[in-house]
Amino acid sequence: MINRKQCFSFALAALAAFAAFGDAGAQAQESVTRIEVGYAAGGAADLVARAYAEQLEAEGLRNVIVENRPGASGRLAFDYVRRAKPDGLTLYLGSSPLFTVFPLTYRNPGYNPEDLKPVAVVADVPTGAVAGVSQPYSNMAEYVKWAKQNPAKANLGLATLGSPGQLGTIAMGKEQGLEVTPVVYRGASPMLVDVISGQVSFGWDAVASMMPLYNGGKLKFLGVSGSGRLPQLPHVPTLAEQGFPQYEHATSWYGIFVPAGTPDATVARLEKVLLAAARSPKLVDRLQTNGFVVAPQPHGEVAGRIRQEREYWAPIVKAGGIVIDE
Repeated sequence: MINRKQCFSFALAALAAFAAFGDAGAQAQESVTRIEVGYAAGGAADLVARAYAEQLEAEGLRNVIVENRPGASGRLAFDYVRRAKPDGLTLYLGSSPLFTVFPLTYRNPGYNPEDLKPVAVVADVPTGAVAGVSQPYSNMAEYVKWAKQNPAKANLGLATLGSPGQLGTIAMGKEQGLEVTPVVYRGASPMLVDVISGQVSFGWDAVASMMPLYNGGKLKFLGVSGSGRLPQLPHVPTLAEQGFPQYEHATSWYGIFVPAGTPDATVARLEKVLLAAARSPKLVDRLQTNGFVVAPQPHGEVAGRIRQEREYWAPIVKAGGIVIDE
């Protein structure tokens, strides 16, 4: 027969077990690593994030998930991550313009790039101009001629306002005497729907986000950024090759960032596992097939790359009087 003292002891043991279970549950919850993406699912950033999430788990990180927080050209997700606990469990897959050109082009960007600390560059992102297959132009020279004849229809679909692609288009327009109106979307997917239908005369984004629709016969490339043709698109000339040098540097890259207060040891740990993931043949093949270049850089090199790109774009932004109010 159980007496009152024994009942009390059993109750204490049960409470202790429940508390231990609760602590374990909290720890399991905290062990989830979240990669925050500032664009809609299905776009280039989302594709890179999910490829890395899968490989990071293979490299030993547990419970890696991707969360999409589209809006404000990636700044909503940026703001979410900068406010997160700096414990290495909340990562931001950021597009380079947030750190390179936005501080130059936005009158009030609404954020401080220094609020996030770089961990590594995880992918270079070739970009390009596309149009719907029914449009009467197939390269940039033909587009410029058409746009001058149809100025009210000359518009550019963007997933990122103030991106290098937009800067290149502004510079090109000034040289050609052409004004191209930017139309900004919450992600590449809805933008490309309007490009295909012809509501937008041409769109600019990562080649990766446009390859499936190109392969499906829905889009045609007017040209790509950079100084050399892409292995995935050997028959598509660069825009610089076509006589539009304003687009040669209109490329981008994705990096992983964490809140500024994250300890250096945590950054080093994350860097190690990210660079290991980048060496995976499976990940490399998956991303290169979709139009990316896997060229990782450690966190010590990222700040220098950001500085160099700002120095390149600064005189172009100033000469063009490019100021974005939003």
